[in-house]
Amino acid sequence: MANEPARRKPKLHRGKVLRTERLTPHMIRVVLGGEELAGFGAGEFTDHYVKLLFPQPGVTYPEPFDMELVRAEMPREQWPSTRTYTVRSWDADAAELAIDFVHHGDKGLAGPWAARVQPGEEIYFNGPGGGYAPSADAGWHLLVGDESALPAIAAALERLPAGAPARVFIEVIGPEEEQPLAAPDGAAVVWLHRGGGQVGDLLVEAVQKLDFPGEDVHAFVHGEANFVKTLRRHLRVERGLPMERLSISGYWRKGRDEDGWQSSKREWNRQVEAEEADALA
Repeated sequence: MANEPARRKPKLHRGKVLRTERLTPHMIRVVLGGEELAGFGAGEFTDHYVKLLFPQPGVTYPEPFDMELVRAEMPREQWPSTRTYTVRSWDADAAELAIDFVHHGDKGLAGPWAARVQPGEEIYFNGPGGGYAPSADAGWHLLVGDESALPAIAAALERLPAGAPARVFIEVIGPEEEQPLAAPDGAAVVWLHRGGGQVGDLLVEAVQKLDFPGEDVHAFVHGEANFVKTLRRHLRVERGLPMERLSISGYWRKGRDEDGWQSSKREWNRQVEAEEADALA
């Protein structure tokens, strides 16, 4: 049995909040900077992400901050909470990192932080990770997601070659949540407004009804896990797309915070893959 490649130690960064911007009623952009972000390294993928570290209230951490030391010497309940967010943009020349947060009042951890954080405050994070960028060789592109996937979809649209055919479906609460997107001429962007409906239902319906312009598609489908599961089965089983033409994953799951979702995600994926294998057999 071949030895597994050594896992790279996550790179720890410290970013200083430079400014914040309310993009829509429920989307806030936080721009981080500082000398320690020089050489951050994002740019290869359009779905780059970072893992933000939120300290537990009242807990004092070692200085300089060392997450490995925290894990080794402090009880689990004192470890910082981790939240994963997509890199909306990275300006290497200015050393500025933009991250967009969905904000629903006091609910959650990262959204409320983005709403109240002030310039000059700092936050630690690991990254960047990532694995998707739109293929220049694809005949056309399919981009599908809810609010959580909007930053990655926006970044992918900016990376598409001029005139590249693309079908883009983005589901948000209502028209007030739409954002200007730098889409090439060949991209058809459809905003879907769910109102009080179930997250992802409109996305599933739109993709199932879509008349595919060809088989040579490169697809990006991300967002709430339940609709992603439904669309993965549709694309793999009913449309016959191979996995190498898909970037598809649940960013979050309704009713779970990130800790709960991440702890169950591996088993969830195993079940999805087993059901898919049975359907394809």
